[in-house]
Amino acid sequence: MRPLSTLDRRTVLKAMSLAPLAVLPSGVAARAESAGLISTDVCLLQKEVTEGPFYLDPQLLRADITEGRPGLPMQLRLQVVTADCTPVVGARVDVWHCDAQGVYSGVRNLGGGADTEGQSFLRGAQMTDATGVATFQTIFPGWYPGRTTHVHYKVFLDDATVLTSQIFFDEAVNQAIYADDESYARPNARDMLNAQDRIAAQAGEGAYAQVKMTEPDGAMEAALVVGISPDGDTSGLFDWLWKRA
Repeated sequence: MRPLSTLDRRTVLKAMSLAPLAVLPSGVAARAESAGLISTDVCLLQKEVTEGPFYLDPQLLRADITEGRPGLPMQLRLQVVTADCTPVVGARVDVWHCDAQGVYSGVRNLGGGADTEGQSFLRGAQMTDATGVATFQTIFPGWYPGRTTHVHYKVFLDDATVLTSQIFFDEAVNQAIYADDESYARPNARDMLNAQDRIAAQAGEGAYAQVKMTEPDGAMEAALVVGISPDGDTSGLFDWLWKRA
């Protein structure tokens, strides 16, 4: 991952200052921390949504997926837990997303976009550690017509897909990064924001990453707790945390 510039740090600071703070009932944040969760924006088990473009399985078990692609450096952390907040160890997490200009690797892109067949940037897989966390070094995703900003992911237990979903970001964060980082400059304005995106609406508030600045490098970190239900339990993580009071 490229070294952070002064401009990178300024962009992250601006994005953090504009992102609204999560408002949770008293004690929920503390109980999330005591349960070992990496973020407090935990409301429900993550919802299955469309896979979307363009899933490939290049079998790239790696943490750094940037391959030198320009964009704002971002550490992406996904924590896989069950409905009672037990970490899922050894799950395979696949992530993929478009680059700063809305281009995916490994495919002929939509709408006359670039042909990137044979390339693998911004794709990779990690196994969750003892705390259920899979960590990726990437860049903040760009956008393409018809969709808001998002990252795709899959969670596998053994050979079965447990969850296919997408990660979203607060609109203030999207706007701040796109306005400040020249890697995202485009001739046309975005035509789809979070509020209009039907997949974001389907995924719900629990699919929005919690963002913060890492220390001491000042990079951006995006974290999401991914609640799964391999046995069909539909209990909510929020309910579990609330009842622990």
